[in-house]
Amino acid sequence: MVRASLGVNPWSVLYEGLERHTSLSFGTISAVVGVAVLLLWIPLRQRPRFGTFANIVVLACSSDLGLSLIPQQLGLPVRWALLAGGVLLNGFSVAVYVGARFGPGPRDGLMTGGSAATGRSIRFVRTLMEIAVLALGWLLGGTVGAGTVLYALAVGPITQFFVPWFAYRDRRAQVADDTPSAVHSDR
Repeated sequence: MVRASLGVNPWSVLYEGLERHTSLSFGTISAVVGVAVLLLWIPLRQRPRFGTFANIVVLACSSDLGLSLIPQQLGLPVRWALLAGGVLLNGFSVAVYVGARFGPGPRDGLMTGGSAATGRSIRFVRTLMEIAVLALGWLLGGTVGAGTVLYALAVGPITQFFVPWFAYRDRRAQVADDTPSAVHSDR
């Protein structure tokens, strides 16, 4: 999505905004923010697991690697394909690894914890999160585009759509765990 140059996801807007005010790389900022978001888990009674920390490391490294491998000057059709693929694959991948129950990433634990704590749908909580992060990132000087708005409005519904397909169900496990225990309907 960064190389599509049509607007990055809201968290990337935040990272870009922070990048303007620090000497840290995009990937490093991603990791630092990921750790900071874990503090927001405390009131939600979320517990980090292996997948939580793996998400921080993998996202930071793959962000920097992807940015170094994908060229900056691409044609418009390729850029639109990167944008659409980025939004769809992100929503899909969140559902897959959250459903696996190895621990959600920091941002996704905020989503699942917020959904469990409020009884609101993943779709609603994720969309609200994305809009809030987008606003903060924009205020810090991050880049906003059509793709940013698309992502903010679409990733929650896409994730909610795929969660039931990939949610690991173990009758012996407690439902109040860090996975979306129910895919709440909109209220």
